[in-house]
Amino acid sequence: MRKFIAPLLVAAAALMPLVSQAQDAIKLGYAKCAHCTPLALTPQNADPAAVKLEATAFNTGNDVLTALLSKSIDVAQVTYLHYATALDKGFDVVAISGQINGGSQILVGNDLPLGENDWAGLKKLIADYKAQGKPFRVAASRGNAQDIHMRGAFAKQGIDINKDVQFVNIPNPSDHVQALRRGEVELICSVDPFATQIREVKAAKFFAFPYDQAAGKLTNLIVTRSDVIAAKPKAVEETVRSIVKVNALMASDKAQFIDTIQKVTGLDKAIATGAAANLYPDYEMHRASAVAIAKMMRDLKYINNDVSAAVEKNMDYRFLEAATGKPKSALGY
Repeated sequence: MRKFIAPLLVAAAALMPLVSQAQDAIKLGYAKCAHCTPLALTPQNADPAAVKLEATAFNTGNDVLTALLSKSIDVAQVTYLHYATALDKGFDVVAISGQINGGSQILVGNDLPLGENDWAGLKKLIADYKAQGKPFRVAASRGNAQDIHMRGAFAKQGIDINKDVQFVNIPNPSDHVQALRRGEVELICSVDPFATQIREVKAAKFFAFPYDQAAGKLTNLIVTRSDVIAAKPKAVEETVRSIVKVNALMASDKAQFIDTIQKVTGLDKAIATGAAANLYPDYEMHRASAVAIAKMMRDLKYINNDVSAAVEKNMDYRFLEAATGKPKSALGY
């Protein structure tokens, strides 16, 4: 009997590192926005031999970042804005992949005499409000990409968000529609699918896509912490690989993209369809644009320090390179 047991024990000991590695778990958090919802599909597109992946939806990107920093999750979908803000505050965040960009819309009250992209008309209207002693109220969810998209677009048009208008922070994007219906704001920059929902229910009308600024259409970024990379490098790599797979699915199968938005958000198909049209799957990490975003954020006094060097230093392309077989020079570096 001992002759049989001894080899079995040796074999079991040899297998233990493999079993341990296979059981490496990653908790992935994402926000309930249209471009974030495909991350719900990452667990089924990850190799279970490499990672036990769990994906959890949060109300906002701020909630996701808080969960990452408190170590409740291991990997987070946030925005380029969150990334720069976290670095500004000295937090340990490492960018490991892009995800999906776009998803921002500027909407204005139905009664305002403004057509699409009528920036001259908007500036005149703001001046009229100031002359009458009334605040022209603009809203977004502070900390989300839509906020910086709006601020950058305003600055490019010569509108000072600190002097010309009154900013209103509405943390949860799902509350944007009611703020417009109640007449609490004149203009809002919202995220899809909520922006499309606002238009579908006619709570406001479309004004512009706020992409004419340093951030462009850049929105989502996947980040983790250095301790997670040190402890579970293969699991992190497989998480990134699953994101790349899901991105390919979303790019090739719009119907599945729409269905995923619908399932995660609970909104109807018409809203999901409209939202998907304003979304751009993109797993690359755009280094130069990320630096430009950080500089714009400092110029707008959104952050206190120049984090350009940290933005570049904390972009780790190893996992994207492994997942795609491409060099970082072809991945946004």
